[in-house]
Amino acid sequence: MFKFLKGMFSKLDKEAEALSGDAISDEHGKEIKESKLNELLWNLEVGLMESDVAVEVIEELKTDLKRELVGKKVKRSADFQIAVNQAIKTSLQKVLTTSTLDFDDYIDKQPKPIVIMFVGVNGTGKTTAIAKITHRLLARKKSVVLAAGDTFRAGAIEQLTLHSEKLGVKIIKHQAGADSAAVAYDAVEHAKARFKDVVLVDTAGRMQTNANLMDEMKKIKRIAAPNLVIFVGDSLAGNDAVEQARKFNEAIGIDAVILTKIDADAKGGAALSITHAVKKPIIFVSTGQEYDQFAVFDAKWMIDRIFD
Repeated sequence: MFKFLKGMFSKLDKEAEALSGDAISDEHGKEIKESKLNELLWNLEVGLMESDVAVEVIEELKTDLKRELVGKKVKRSADFQIAVNQAIKTSLQKVLTTSTLDFDDYIDKQPKPIVIMFVGVNGTGKTTAIAKITHRLLARKKSVVLAAGDTFRAGAIEQLTLHSEKLGVKIIKHQAGADSAAVAYDAVEHAKARFKDVVLVDTAGRMQTNANLMDEMKKIKRIAAPNLVIFVGDSLAGNDAVEQARKFNEAIGIDAVILTKIDADAKGGAALSITHAVKKPIIFVSTGQEYDQFAVFDAKWMIDRIFD
């Protein structure tokens, strides 16, 4: 991700030399002046835009870098490169850790059953993400009930049913076209009666601008009263994923994010932009189709990938 950074850093020696033009020098080194930092910031801005990073995130990063670097003393070009590296890492860490949520700890401590509602548009890997969460919960000895709330598509019900059979968990489903909120309600009541730990509610994923869809999401949330609403976004969708997250957050409120297809993401802008846009944590990333190709999101891991 952010492959442009490698090329940008290869130019830092020359840019560091350019600092001497009107820098203030003493025994502590040359002072980095804003006028000499502008070209670097412009290159960074272009690279971030090409990586689908939202404009507001870019502006925040630039502000952080100016605050961190302008006036800093460097003796050698290598010191300048180290200073820029560290400043960018610090700024990225700040964006990616706006808020945090330890999912496993949350599940352990909340009264049962815990109801989790999953939202997102079709094609993001939402149903697969639900299956992966189920696999993770089962590994931690939690009992799970699935709710096939995407009644808009018969295929979605079939897909979730296949996962339930493969994982050996109960699924509550109605026929295609049924009331999604009724499916969620029945699943929650089943979990209460059978003393199950977690209810995972799938939902329809028509276009995020569809008013009927958002009304449906609000109804499900009102009926099922979920403890968590998790947005599942496709990291390859770039700014589209950011806009989707923003729309769902405005309509019903989301508590956390799962990013799918992170292994195929050559740009990496979605993670930065979504966390900044909705101020909610990324809790998991999906790195493949298998149930165990699913990891707790780690900001340091992502930053290390960026600078690899």
